[in-house]
Amino acid sequence: MPDGPAPDRPADAGTPASAVPPHYVGHRERLRQRFSAVGPEAIADYELMELVLFPLIPQKDLKPLAKQLIAEFGSFAEVIGAPEARLARVKGIGPKVALNLKILHAAAKRLARGAVLKRPVLSSWSAVIDYCRAAMAFEEKEQFRILFLDKKNAVIADEVQQTGTVDHTPVYPREVVKRALELSATALILVHNHPSGDPTPSRADVTMTKQIVDVAGPLGIAVHDHIIIGRDGHASLKGLRLM
Repeated sequence: MPDGPAPDRPADAGTPASAVPPHYVGHRERLRQRFSAVGPEAIADYELMELVLFPLIPQKDLKPLAKQLIAEFGSFAEVIGAPEARLARVKGIGPKVALNLKILHAAAKRLARGAVLKRPVLSSWSAVIDYCRAAMAFEEKEQFRILFLDKKNAVIADEVQQTGTVDHTPVYPREVVKRALELSATALILVHNHPSGDPTPSRADVTMTKQIVDVAGPLGIAVHDHIIIGRDGHASLKGLRLM
């Protein structure tokens, strides 16, 4: 007996429309199989977005929505890093799906953080950068984060000390050093983000870093670097010889 029509092909004449599976059913399975066969690096951002949305939004063609999200926010990482309220306002997303995307973002940050905590950061610098980008690159307000290190340069604490506006975060050098002493930290890595996307250090960034170095140094606390995170990359004040 001949097989019936494939799920992704038009039904033969006379076949009731209700008996024909929607075209996206076959598409979902093919995309899952391709992901399994070729791996995530060969999958476009909008396709990865589709895969994430499949279990959240059943019985719907999600390719247009996935492409819309990537076009509106810029990339897969920027979609899941976007504020929950902004995601919920996208037609077809809503509060429930927006919350699930933020859960995915939290999981990504936790995974990146696990590659950093209690490990010597100076020998795993790329993991530090990956974690900082996952945690801060797509925030809409400036955050000032500190990685506190022990004598072996392993991270013993990771804290957001201040959250500011879109272009400024108040930082108090004595509070930074006070917290380092409370944690018995012997070194620091300073990190903050530029919501504008451009990680180029400002004059204020350089001045603030010098103030922290001047307060921390006499107490035996080293400042290894000040990293600025942006959507377009990162900048190291040490690498730029600005500290």
